[in-house]
Amino acid sequence: MNTLTEAPPPPGRLRAAWTAAHATVPGVPRWARIAALAIPFTVLPSGLWRVAAMTFHAPIVIHNHDMGPGDLPSWLPGELYVVLLSVISEIAAFAAVGLVAPWGEVFPRWVPGLRGRTVPPAAAVVPAALAAAVLTCLWTWAAVTMFMGTDIRGRPLIAGFPLNTSTWQGWLAIAAYAPLVLWGPLLAAVTAAYAWRRSHLPVAAA
Repeated sequence: MNTLTEAPPPPGRLRAAWTAAHATVPGVPRWARIAALAIPFTVLPSGLWRVAAMTFHAPIVIHNHDMGPGDLPSWLPGELYVVLLSVISEIAAFAAVGLVAPWGEVFPRWVPGLRGRTVPPAAAVVPAALAAAVLTCLWTWAAVTMFMGTDIRGRPLIAGFPLNTSTWQGWLAIAAYAPLVLWGPLLAAVTAAYAWRRSHLPVAAA
């Protein structure tokens, strides 16, 4: 008896999607492309550290410090929350690639109702610029206050704070979170290049 089987996906589909997502439109400066592609890597180390420390409870953090995410709904375990937070952060960081890619100028086919239409420059520039400002202020302030011995609210850091200079675990946490300081400035630079290009060059073909 014949049975119906689902055909395997065409070979190279994932690679083609990856290439298309990271393609660069004409007119993008080399530095802007490098900056945009670097942004997801400024977020990745902290995400991996959080998942390893709080989801898999790896011995890379001093566990006498309360690192819980705070009050969460009973249906959302803290371990799952950390994974979701890390994934969402990485997706948000990857959105910066759209500022140098065709899908940041012309809506791709998978966007219902908008596919093939030109992305209004303000729809990309305004949220990207606001995000760059917030991220720059947030992570710069976090770095400054940490080295002053306080948290971002000005409260003294308690013993066992994960980011510290007295243990190897603390240095590892600092190394994981330090790249976040670059997220905002890199995004600001790429946003400025996008705004200039959209105002001086024609939109890339879909």
